[in-house]
Amino acid sequence: MKLSKTLIGLTLCAFALVGTHEATAQTMHGQASYYAGKFHGRRTSSGAIYHKDSLTCAHRTLPFGTMLRVRNTSNGREVVVRVTDRGPFARGRIVDLSLGAARQLGMVAAGVTGVEVEVLSRPGSTPASSGASR
Repeated sequence: MKLSKTLIGLTLCAFALVGTHEATAQTMHGQASYYAGKFHGRRTSSGAIYHKDSLTCAHRTLPFGTMLRVRNTSNGREVVVRVTDRGPFARGRIVDLSLGAARQLGMVAAGVTGVEVEVLSRPGSTPASSGASR
């Protein structure tokens, strides 16, 4: 009986760690948009100053400083960005990119595009061996 309670407890802990929320997944799929120029020079939620040419993004729940690889699913172009802000708050959107990141993905004209987002590293962790360096 004690062994089965222990197994149940470990299983519940494993489910809690893995979860199903998009922020705990290593890869997320959804829509990306980008910041309008009016935010240039303003503070982000992390306290950093937003620069339109930086390679940064907003995510609802990932810790500030998390590094993400974002791939435009319509053309295959990729960019590595750092989470510095909160958002987007539009339904279906999983990341809000800086203008510089949007340019690298070739999505400025479209405004919104389908993306695959991969977590490369979180603050305090070592970068994944998948070539996270810029």
